[in-house]
Amino acid sequence: MDPSESQSIMRLLNLQHGFLTRNKCAACYRQFNKKEHLVEHMRISYHSVHEPMCGICGKRCRSFESLRDHLIGPLPKAECERVFRDRGCTFCLNILSSPHALRFHQDRCQLSRGNNGVLHRFANMGIHDDLRIESEKARAVALACKMVGGGSDGSLDLCARICIIDEYENILFHSYVKPKLSVTNYRYESTGIRPEYLRDAMPLRHVQRKIQDFLCNGEPIWKIRPRAGKARILIGHGLDHDMQCLELEYPLVKIRDTSKYPPLMKTSKLSNSLKYLTKSYLGYDIQTGIQDPYDDCVATMRLYKRMRYQAHRIEDYPLATDSQNKNNFASWRQGELERMSPDELLAISRSDYYCWCLDSKDVA
Repeated sequence: MDPSESQSIMRLLNLQHGFLTRNKCAACYRQFNKKEHLVEHMRISYHSVHEPMCGICGKRCRSFESLRDHLIGPLPKAECERVFRDRGCTFCLNILSSPHALRFHQDRCQLSRGNNGVLHRFANMGIHDDLRIESEKARAVALACKMVGGGSDGSLDLCARICIIDEYENILFHSYVKPKLSVTNYRYESTGIRPEYLRDAMPLRHVQRKIQDFLCNGEPIWKIRPRAGKARILIGHGLDHDMQCLELEYPLVKIRDTSKYPPLMKTSKLSNSLKYLTKSYLGYDIQTGIQDPYDDCVATMRLYKRMRYQAHRIEDYPLATDSQNKNNFASWRQGELERMSPDELLAISRSDYYCWCLDSKDVA
């Protein structure tokens, strides 16, 4: 090849690389041929400082599952995989300074199954049913239920056992529940519930009223605000189903559901099971054999706290739905947006979901 021709090709390649670099998303590193395409991508992707980020290359991912694929998936980024294999935590996906620091970190990051001693064993017998509204320290609580079957084929879920714990994994309420309908399948293999356990159990309506009062904490339900206030944060997994079975209403702004939190969902945007999340992010097994709602409460509370203590940059208006951010990517600003650098576009981009790290300001 003629030297002049070779130089021309190199200049063309460098020019093309320069265009691509200028049109490269500063969050997910996706490249676009035109700046207008990058702007549209930023408009609909809602990249933000709250997305899980690779500690090696800085790429932001929609979920921790996507970040895991980036690091150690079927087609990982080679350099990131190499570093992660050497000093990356397989549970929180953070990168440590050295293999020695990693070993020390994982001893604390990998948790074991919760056990609340004698109180826990008493709760298994269904006798810890004194739920006190004046428990001021319980600003965030986790709830879990176990269902028996109703209906002619036993497929209708009926709440027969419920547990509520505080942030320190202390049991606040743990009781058997007497369903309104007749039980046709006790599902003993997974629930451990026998007919005699429900014979004198607390009626569902009584349980529902007691929990409702406890969660609202003296605040009228129609006055509950997203931040601050006396109402408690409710944590769980698949809370829609549990609350439906309990005939319980509670504002969405105070619910933290690990099955619907975007960073904990699959890359396909479907929910992960609590069993999978506990094994992958906490490092131990639950829901083996006869299942205890206390174990589910502990797992969801630990997942919530791990997400809540993520170190993210503080923003005055962190949500895309905040009125102050409604014009960040407005169509009438198209020309101005196309003149911005990728980093400037990322700086004005906001999250489309409420990051649980924002609770750390309200819950000590």
